[in-house]
Amino acid sequence: MKEYLILKLKGPMQSWGGHSYEDYRPTEKYPTRSGLIGLLGACLGIDRKDLENQQKLNESFIFAARADKKEVFTKKLVDFHTVEDVLKVDGSINPYPVVSRREYLQDAEFSVAISFLPSAKYDLEKVKAALSKPIFTPCLGRKSCPISRPLYETTLKADNLVSALSMIEPKAGLIYSEEGNEELDKVMIVRDQPLFDGKRHFYNRKLYLIKQ
Repeated sequence: MKEYLILKLKGPMQSWGGHSYEDYRPTEKYPTRSGLIGLLGACLGIDRKDLENQQKLNESFIFAARADKKEVFTKKLVDFHTVEDVLKVDGSINPYPVVSRREYLQDAEFSVAISFLPSAKYDLEKVKAALSKPIFTPCLGRKSCPISRPLYETTLKADNLVSALSMIEPKAGLIYSEEGNEELDKVMIVRDQPLFDGKRHFYNRKLYLIKQ
């Protein structure tokens, strides 16, 4: 069996950015890989401009997230900001401010199981220590989304990501996992894997939907 790090993501608002447009920033229904890298990177003290260590963190783990509240999917909040210097379709800068609408999940709770790879630069012990004493303030997808409880839940041994989550209350919910069975589980292709090129560019990863 392997050792897994378990997190609890809980707060009044969370926002896990999906495919976005300049004037509309939706949230996914689950913590994204790019969002989790940002969360762990903040705790570890990895600067937003430090692309090399962000990539090393990305290459250190796989994870699964379980939605612990069913009603999270219907409880969304939308606010708006005014944004300047927005790119137009032709690549030029819009000379006028644009209203940008942004989505948030309300009162969401997620359990996250993380498995660290043998070659990980950022291993379980490093990340666990950083969760206890974060260098930068962690947030749930956006700076306006503070945590309402400590991120660290526990460490435990299990056969896989899903079985690790089955040991954590409430022991039920929809799981979005990077591990799964091609024949038994529903498969999604999501685009939230950062390219680490200094721009907001992402590529695809495979996600398994598993009902627990």
